[in-house]
Amino acid sequence: MKAPTFLSFWGFLCVSLILTEIKLASANSEGDALYTLRRSLYDPNNVLQSWDPTLVNPCTWFHVTCNQDNRVTRVDLGNSNLSGHLVPELGNLEHLQYLELYKNHIQGTIPPELGNLKNLISLDLYNNNISGTIPPSLGKLKNLTFLRLNDNQLTGPIPRQLADVKSLKVLDVSNNDLCGTIPTAGLFEHIPLNNFENNPRLEGPELLGLASYETNCS
Repeated sequence: MKAPTFLSFWGFLCVSLILTEIKLASANSEGDALYTLRRSLYDPNNVLQSWDPTLVNPCTWFHVTCNQDNRVTRVDLGNSNLSGHLVPELGNLEHLQYLELYKNHIQGTIPPELGNLKNLISLDLYNNNISGTIPPSLGKLKNLTFLRLNDNQLTGPIPRQLADVKSLKVLDVSNNDLCGTIPTAGLFEHIPLNNFENNPRLEGPELLGLASYETNCS
């Protein structure tokens, strides 16, 4: 009778070790993603000083919040005097709900990989120097409620895919250089027009069939 008990104990121990390794690997993967972000940013005020890649997981880092499973759910770096650019690895933070990087000096483009953040509720990148287009992949974020991209240097049309995000309550793309027409489908029906203002090449609201989607985008 002792042998089966002994074997059962070792089986339980092996399963526990495997689950622990899986959790650690996930945490390390998220830590790697955030450390890649840190390396891409200039941080004159040392707000990222605690982001130490030698730690087991990033849940002890300042400005990072985790859930009970030690998975990253928030990154709060608004108004931190950061410059540099965003990185595609942010798309690996699959449990992330809030990405707050507003009021910095971040340049470059919005990585399309942010469309992989299926749990994202809030994406706040306003008041930066971000350029390029708004990725259509953001239309895959079915839990997204707040999308604030205002006061940047974004170009191109507003992705029609955003009309499919039923959870979206706040969208602000004012003070950019967007072009084309303002959508009227879905959530766009309820967004104030001043959330689109100060985009000199943006026309609208669009009249379906009467205005080209990419008007003034050439």
